[in-house]
Amino acid sequence: MTQPFELPSFYVPHPARLNPHLDEARAHSTGWAREMGMLEGSGIWDQADLEAHDYGLLCAYTHPDASAEALSLVTDWYVWVFFFDDHFLDMYKRTNDRGAGKAHLDRLPLFMPADPAAELPEPENPVEAGLADLWRRTVPVMGEDWRLRFAASTRNLLNESLWELANINEGRVANPVEYIEMRRKVGGAPWSAQLVEYAAGAEVPKEVSGSRALRVLMDAFSDGVHLRNDIFSYQREVEDEGELSNGILVLERFLECSTQEAAEAVNDLLTSRLQQFENTVFTELPVLFAETGLDPAGRARVMAYVKGLQDWQSGGHEWHLRSSRYMNGGGAAASSSGSAASGGEVAPGSGGGLPGLPGGPGGGNWWDQYAIGGIGTSALDILRSTAAGASVAAAEASPTGAAEGAAGPAVRRARSHGHVPHQAVGPSLLPEFELPYELRLSPHLDGARERVIEWAGRMGLLAAEPGVPASGIWDAESMRDYDLPLCAAGLHPDATADQLDIASAWLAWGTWADDYYPRAFGRTRDLGGAKAANARLSLFMPVDGTPAPEPVNALERGLADIWERTAGPMAVEARGRFRVAVEVMLDSWIWELANQIQNRIPDPVDYLEMRRSTFGSELTTSLSRLGHGQTVPQEVYDHGSMRALENSAMDYACMMNDLFSYQKEVEYEGELHNAVLVVQNFFGCDYPSGVRIVDDLMHSRLGQFQHVAQKELPVMYEDFGLEQAARELLDGYVGELENWLAGILNWHGGCLRYGTADLERHFGAERDLVEASQARRAATAAAAEAPAAGTAPVVPSVPVPSAPPVPLGPTGLGTASLRLSAGG
Repeated sequence: MTQPFELPSFYVPHPARLNPHLDEARAHSTGWAREMGMLEGSGIWDQADLEAHDYGLLCAYTHPDASAEALSLVTDWYVWVFFFDDHFLDMYKRTNDRGAGKAHLDRLPLFMPADPAAELPEPENPVEAGLADLWRRTVPVMGEDWRLRFAASTRNLLNESLWELANINEGRVANPVEYIEMRRKVGGAPWSAQLVEYAAGAEVPKEVSGSRALRVLMDAFSDGVHLRNDIFSYQREVEDEGELSNGILVLERFLECSTQEAAEAVNDLLTSRLQQFENTVFTELPVLFAETGLDPAGRARVMAYVKGLQDWQSGGHEWHLRSSRYMNGGGAAASSSGSAASGGEVAPGSGGGLPGLPGGPGGGNWWDQYAIGGIGTSALDILRSTAAGASVAAAEASPTGAAEGAAGPAVRRARSHGHVPHQAVGPSLLPEFELPYELRLSPHLDGARERVIEWAGRMGLLAAEPGVPASGIWDAESMRDYDLPLCAAGLHPDATADQLDIASAWLAWGTWADDYYPRAFGRTRDLGGAKAANARLSLFMPVDGTPAPEPVNALERGLADIWERTAGPMAVEARGRFRVAVEVMLDSWIWELANQIQNRIPDPVDYLEMRRSTFGSELTTSLSRLGHGQTVPQEVYDHGSMRALENSAMDYACMMNDLFSYQKEVEYEGELHNAVLVVQNFFGCDYPSGVRIVDDLMHSRLGQFQHVAQKELPVMYEDFGLEQAARELLDGYVGELENWLAGILNWHGGCLRYGTADLERHFGAERDLVEASQARRAATAAAAEAPAAGTAPVVPSVPVPSAPPVPLGPTGLGTASLRLSAGG
């Protein structure tokens, strides 16, 4: 069969290693599968199928250091999950039988009780028999926290198969953001990550298992696994099985490009996610260890887990090159045995690690050094990788548009850290915002405008405070220009006067704080000061009636006041959820500051997911849900369809803000966190092309919002058996989100915060000071580096190039990245 595209050159920064217990695992898994009824007579597989797939080889590559017993058990888990996938395909996907598929999935959690001693029902098919056996063999040696996390990942893996089935029934291809989010659940990589904990004897301590760093590691690992699988499995899934859940197909449709171009774009995103993984290890884990006081044994378990995840990436790549299940012939990767593209095969027990680390300072196992505390050398390896990319920059900048090649990932990494701030970009370019929702404004708007200025003055937000650096960032004139009550009046058109005042105060306080943090903590790189400020702010949001301390500045004073006015009438449980929404926003500002310190434009997936929080989306949508009470169970709000509804609306609003604020952020503030800038960096494109891509993505997210509201919510109502009152309330919540979008768009067009004249008035003097300071530093550095008389001249470094231009292509929704030109 002719391949639909040539395999791209993959980023595989360390070699695959093979577990010496491979043959034992193969023999055991074959016997186990027959015992569970998965082979002859199952109608799904026979022994020849199982041997051709060779899951023993997969697990031997992905768990090279596991014991014989652990490897056999992990292999059984993978036999089971692939059998489940093929069984679900034949029984329910091919027949489009959602009802029977849901009934099948609803029984499976019965075989995963939190209590290992609980009785299990009698299995009725091989899927249930296999799960029951595996659960009994695995969970007794793991802690309760792991059991709960693994059960949740397994349920996600199983239940979200209904999402794939629904898309097949409708012939619907997901948008790129939706696909990444859902693929994590249906693709099973979070589940695989938790099996790494078992196989490596590296159960992640409960103190850190819920942290951002560990979540990002698992998400980046998962995306890497899934995107790699999408490349190898495109031919089987899309051409043979009619699957619609494949990243290459998603980008083909979104970009309206060729399969080859989509495959290259998926591979670029795969590389970006792997580099996000590395950045998190190097920059976030040391801080997490220090802040939580994790002991050496706990640190060693985390780093053994990290090593296990990297082994999985390279081992999974090698298996894809060898398994009969996938397209792996004739491509550049398959033909370059032993290269970085193919991963290569290394003798059991030989070394492996993140780029550069095995041969770096200190020697020995890199994760041993890192876990015990020798954490100062990792940055040298990032710089070494970056320097390697810079040294071949001229070759990479080929005008023919040749592939980046082996040094491409290093060049991409360097470009992410090489942005020059405060570049003149001119007025923000705005597309047509085709938002189909009617704007309604509260009749109490005029009064709220006056009252919020009076409130802000009392809180101290409109004047400099002695001893508080950067506190004098707003005055009454800027407060009027920013007109936050206009936004609140659109978000909450039916609010009472008091409710509108509270909403206006939240928006004013949040926007003021968002302006304040970069000035107070970013320019001085005072990450510790920002975290101390956040810790203090949490004290002013008591959940259980604990008295708050006396506020010492406007930031604390404003939060203390609006928290008391907002949370007072809430039940304790609702108050706790609302506090989390505020804290998520505060923590996201720390993430922004950390990127600013690194001068790092974020990875696109990490950016979009964090942008919801930096924009305060959880906070403002929580305000919309305050009146819902207990009518709707919390598990409904946690359902995938509700999260998709909210996330798609949030993403539309966040990208809208990024379009309006591009000149403010990039030129006046020197910001790195803007969707257009992130797109420019990822694609190596110019500003107008970045705007077109963001506009296309916005509209695809809006289309998803409408799809979920019209198609998915009614099904969810039936699945939960919701009463009519709950259904009406959730239908009303959709309307509230529509008001939220319309109100935000109206505010951006109506306030005086983003136009060039407004920016000069409010930010021009500060920008001039920053530019003058930069010029002085540059002059000082140049003078210090000037060669003395009689010395050799300094050889300039080779600049890191932008990516080659993408050829012009068609127009229409999703085609922006085909119309890129060089220059980013």
